[in-house]
Amino acid sequence: MNPQVPLRLCVPASTSNLGPGFDCLGLALSLWLELRVERTLPSPGLHWLERSGTAREWPEGPENLIWRAYAGACQRMGLAPTGWELSASSAIPLARGLGSSGAAIAAGIRLAVLQSSVDWPIAHQLEWGLECEGHPDNTTAALLGGLTLAVPLSGGRLRALSLPLAPEWGFALAWSEVRVPTATARGVLPASVPFRDAVENPRRLALLLWGLQHGDEDCLREGSADRLHVVHRLPLIPGGSEALEAAREAGAATATISGSGSTLIAIGAKARMPAAAAAMAQALRRANGSATERVVEPVLGPPRIVREA
Repeated sequence: MNPQVPLRLCVPASTSNLGPGFDCLGLALSLWLELRVERTLPSPGLHWLERSGTAREWPEGPENLIWRAYAGACQRMGLAPTGWELSASSAIPLARGLGSSGAAIAAGIRLAVLQSSVDWPIAHQLEWGLECEGHPDNTTAALLGGLTLAVPLSGGRLRALSLPLAPEWGFALAWSEVRVPTATARGVLPASVPFRDAVENPRRLALLLWGLQHGDEDCLREGSADRLHVVHRLPLIPGGSEALEAAREAGAATATISGSGSTLIAIGAKARMPAAAAAMAQALRRANGSATERVVEPVLGPPRIVREA
């Protein structure tokens, strides 16, 4: 099937964890991976016309996550993979805890859905995203949009929920040139944790979800405390502790590591987010020499498809 090309497929970045929501909580954010699909080709593969932004750093061939997710989705849908002539642009930094791999996987899945004449159930898309990445938080947020809670079940199944998000929250990001690959970030985590920490994290998650959904600043602040991963990963981010404290002093309700890092995220009243972003970036620059700051918005809804004449 020719999926009415040319078209643009726009997939958002995502943050995850937000403190105690380890490997289950995700939120789509307004940094974009954009694919311009020029035409389909008879020879299977991704044929790049142009790549810009961080897309220039993507691997080519079978290691490309878009291709791996697309080819695997085709297999599950009973489709023969086709060829795609594409241009790509991505504003999502790599290895910074903003779901660059989750966005690429979501893009590959959506390419397969575009090719099919029968829509693939979203539950199956989410489960394949989990299988591709190994954890469901970023891929679920990229495919559904908004605030999501995703819990793997037995047999490769996934329970995914779209949660309300209070409209008053603003989001600020800052990252340095330091990259923290997911494997590195997972490698510093302990094999076991004290019982009191295992008990405390779900308590905090309950407060965090209430705060995010109801605009409760006190619950957001108290609920973002984490005992499983943040304390172990902060040493991987030079200036990270100082940057988080600077965000709070600038008026953020809370600040923590985005995903596995090295990006830091602050949440609070929208009017305070430019100051929080600048404060985090300044602290990171003192430690690293350079840093990038962004004020972003939540992205509600699935990846966008724009048909072009």
